[in-house]
Amino acid sequence: MIRKIIRITSLVAIAAGFIYAAISFGKYSTAAEVDDPAPDFTLEDMDGNMVSLSDYQGEFVVLNFFASWCPPCREEAPELQAFEEQYGDQAKLLILDRAEPKVKVEEFIEEFNSTSTYLLDYNDSMASPYGVTGQPETFFIDEQGIIRYHYVGPMKKEFIVETVNKFRQNPLE
Repeated sequence: MIRKIIRITSLVAIAAGFIYAAISFGKYSTAAEVDDPAPDFTLEDMDGNMVSLSDYQGEFVVLNFFASWCPPCREEAPELQAFEEQYGDQAKLLILDRAEPKVKVEEFIEEFNSTSTYLLDYNDSMASPYGVTGQPETFFIDEQGIIRYHYVGPMKKEFIVETVNKFRQNPLE
Protein backbone atom coordinates (compact mmCIF):
# COMPACT_ATOMS: atom_id res chain seq x y z
CA MET A 1 0.00 0.00 0.00
CA ILE A 2 2.82 2.42 0.88
CA ARG A 3 4.56 1.63 -2.43
CA LYS A 4 1.38 2.48 -4.30
CA ILE A 5 1.11 5.85 -2.50
CA ILE A 6 4.77 6.60 -3.24
CA ARG A 7 4.28 5.77 -6.95
CA ILE A 8 1.18 7.92 -7.24
CA THR A 9 2.86 10.80 -5.38
CA SER A 10 5.90 10.51 -7.67
CA LEU A 11 3.75 10.53 -10.80
CA VAL A 12 1.80 13.56 -9.58
CA ALA A 13 5.07 15.39 -8.81
CA ILE A 14 6.49 14.59 -12.24
CA ALA A 15 3.27 15.67 -13.98
CA ALA A 16 3.24 18.91 -11.97
CA GLY A 17 6.86 19.54 -13.02
CA PHE A 18 6.00 19.10 -16.70
CA ILE A 19 2.98 21.40 -16.40
CA TYR A 20 5.05 24.06 -14.63
CA ALA A 21 7.77 23.82 -17.31
CA ALA A 22 5.22 24.13 -20.12
CA ILE A 23 3.58 27.17 -18.54
CA SER A 24 6.95 28.80 -17.83
CA PHE A 25 8.17 28.18 -21.37
CA GLY A 26 5.09 29.84 -22.85
CA LYS A 27 5.27 32.72 -20.39
CA TYR A 28 8.88 33.57 -21.20
CA SER A 29 8.78 32.80 -24.93
CA THR A 30 10.72 35.27 -27.04
CA ALA A 31 8.88 34.40 -30.25
CA ALA A 32 7.63 37.35 -32.25
CA GLU A 33 3.90 37.97 -32.16
CA VAL A 34 1.43 40.02 -34.17
CA ASP A 35 2.35 43.74 -33.98
CA ASP A 36 6.02 42.91 -33.23
CA PRO A 37 8.84 43.59 -35.68
CA ALA A 38 9.47 40.52 -37.82
CA PRO A 39 12.77 38.87 -36.86
CA ASP A 40 15.32 39.48 -39.59
CA PHE A 41 17.24 36.62 -41.13
CA THR A 42 19.67 35.89 -43.91
CA LEU A 43 19.23 32.58 -45.72
CA GLU A 44 20.36 31.02 -48.96
CA ASP A 45 17.99 31.04 -51.94
CA MET A 46 17.86 28.33 -54.60
CA ASP A 47 20.56 30.07 -56.66
CA GLY A 48 22.98 30.20 -53.73
CA ASN A 49 22.45 33.93 -53.06
CA MET A 50 22.08 35.15 -49.51
CA VAL A 51 18.71 36.83 -48.97
CA SER A 52 17.67 38.84 -45.92
CA LEU A 53 14.15 39.74 -44.88
CA SER A 54 15.41 43.31 -44.43
CA ASP A 55 16.15 43.38 -48.19
CA TYR A 56 12.38 43.80 -48.59
CA GLN A 57 11.95 46.74 -46.20
CA GLY A 58 9.30 49.00 -47.73
CA GLU A 59 7.53 46.06 -49.40
CA PHE A 60 4.69 43.93 -48.10
CA VAL A 61 5.97 40.37 -47.47
CA VAL A 62 4.08 37.10 -47.20
CA LEU A 63 6.45 34.73 -45.36
CA ASN A 64 5.40 31.08 -45.64
CA PHE A 65 7.09 28.30 -43.63
CA PHE A 66 6.83 24.94 -45.38
CA ALA A 67 8.31 21.47 -45.90
CA SER A 68 8.13 19.54 -49.18
CA TRP A 69 6.86 16.37 -47.50
CA CYS A 70 3.98 18.13 -45.71
CA PRO A 71 0.53 17.23 -47.19
CA PRO A 72 -1.11 20.60 -46.32
CA CYS A 73 1.91 22.40 -47.87
CA ARG A 74 1.45 20.38 -51.05
CA GLU A 75 -2.27 21.25 -51.02
CA GLU A 76 -1.42 24.93 -50.66
CA ALA A 77 1.32 25.03 -53.34
CA PRO A 78 -0.96 25.74 -56.36
CA GLU A 79 -2.67 28.54 -54.41
CA LEU A 80 0.67 30.17 -53.55
CA GLN A 81 1.73 29.89 -57.19
CA ALA A 82 -1.53 31.50 -58.36
CA PHE A 83 -0.93 34.36 -55.91
CA GLU A 84 2.69 34.71 -57.10
CA GLU A 85 1.65 34.85 -60.76
CA GLN A 86 -1.03 37.48 -60.23
CA TYR A 87 0.39 39.62 -57.41
CA GLY A 88 4.09 38.74 -57.07
CA ASP A 89 5.09 42.17 -58.36
CA GLN A 90 3.04 43.88 -55.62
CA ALA A 91 3.66 41.70 -52.54
CA LYS A 92 6.78 39.59 -52.02
CA LEU A 93 6.11 35.91 -51.37
CA LEU A 94 9.00 34.24 -49.55
CA ILE A 95 8.75 30.51 -48.96
CA LEU A 96 11.03 29.34 -46.18
CA ASP A 97 11.88 25.64 -46.24
CA ARG A 98 12.29 24.01 -42.85
CA ALA A 99 15.44 21.88 -42.57
CA GLU A 100 15.45 19.88 -45.78
CA PRO A 101 18.15 19.17 -48.34
CA LYS A 102 18.17 21.54 -51.31
CA VAL A 103 17.43 18.67 -53.71
CA LYS A 104 14.04 18.04 -52.01
CA VAL A 105 13.08 21.68 -52.48
CA GLU A 106 14.23 21.59 -56.12
CA GLU A 107 12.00 18.55 -56.73
CA PHE A 108 9.05 20.32 -55.08
CA ILE A 109 9.58 23.48 -57.16
CA GLU A 110 9.72 21.44 -60.36
CA GLU A 111 6.64 19.38 -59.45
CA PHE A 112 4.53 22.49 -58.79
CA ASN A 113 6.15 24.74 -61.44
CA SER A 114 6.75 27.31 -58.74
CA THR A 115 8.30 30.68 -59.52
CA SER A 116 8.36 31.97 -55.93
CA THR A 117 11.48 32.76 -53.94
CA TYR A 118 12.44 29.75 -51.79
CA LEU A 119 14.82 30.17 -48.88
CA LEU A 120 16.70 27.27 -47.30
CA ASP A 121 16.72 27.18 -43.51
CA TYR A 122 18.92 24.09 -43.27
CA ASN A 123 18.90 23.94 -39.46
CA ASP A 124 15.38 25.32 -38.89
CA SER A 125 16.85 28.35 -37.12
CA MET A 126 13.89 30.65 -37.82
CA ALA A 127 11.15 28.46 -36.35
CA SER A 128 11.88 29.58 -32.79
CA PRO A 129 12.10 33.37 -33.40
CA TYR A 130 8.76 33.19 -35.21
CA GLY A 131 7.19 30.67 -32.83
CA VAL A 132 6.55 28.22 -35.67
CA THR A 133 5.53 24.77 -34.49
CA GLY A 134 4.37 23.20 -37.75
CA GLN A 135 3.79 23.91 -41.38
CA PRO A 136 2.42 25.57 -43.29
CA GLU A 137 2.47 28.71 -41.19
CA THR A 138 2.36 32.15 -42.79
CA PHE A 139 3.23 35.62 -41.57
CA PHE A 140 1.93 38.77 -43.23
CA ILE A 141 4.56 41.48 -42.74
CA ASP A 142 3.81 45.11 -43.59
CA GLU A 143 6.03 47.61 -45.37
CA GLN A 144 7.57 48.70 -42.04
CA GLY A 145 8.57 45.13 -41.17
CA ILE A 146 5.80 44.59 -38.59
CA ILE A 147 3.99 41.25 -38.35
CA ARG A 148 0.34 42.05 -39.00
CA TYR A 149 -1.15 38.56 -39.15
CA HIS A 150 -0.10 34.96 -38.46
CA TYR A 151 -2.01 32.12 -40.07
CA VAL A 152 -1.58 28.39 -39.37
CA GLY A 153 -2.62 25.94 -42.08
CA PRO A 154 -2.99 25.88 -45.85
CA MET A 155 -4.41 28.97 -47.54
CA LYS A 156 -6.39 29.69 -50.70
CA LYS A 157 -5.31 32.49 -53.05
CA GLU A 158 -8.44 34.51 -52.23
CA PHE A 159 -7.63 34.41 -48.52
CA ILE A 160 -4.06 35.58 -49.16
CA VAL A 161 -5.30 38.49 -51.30
CA GLU A 162 -7.93 39.43 -48.70
CA THR A 163 -5.39 39.35 -45.87
CA VAL A 164 -2.75 41.31 -47.78
CA ASN A 165 -5.35 43.95 -48.70
CA LYS A 166 -6.40 44.24 -45.07
CA PHE A 167 -2.89 45.24 -43.98
CA ARG A 168 -1.11 46.58 -47.07
CA GLN A 169 -0.90 50.35 -47.52
CA ASN A 170 -2.31 50.11 -51.05
CA PRO A 171 -4.70 47.33 -52.08
CA LEU A 172 -3.50 44.77 -54.63
CA GLU A 173 -4.58 45.58 -58.16
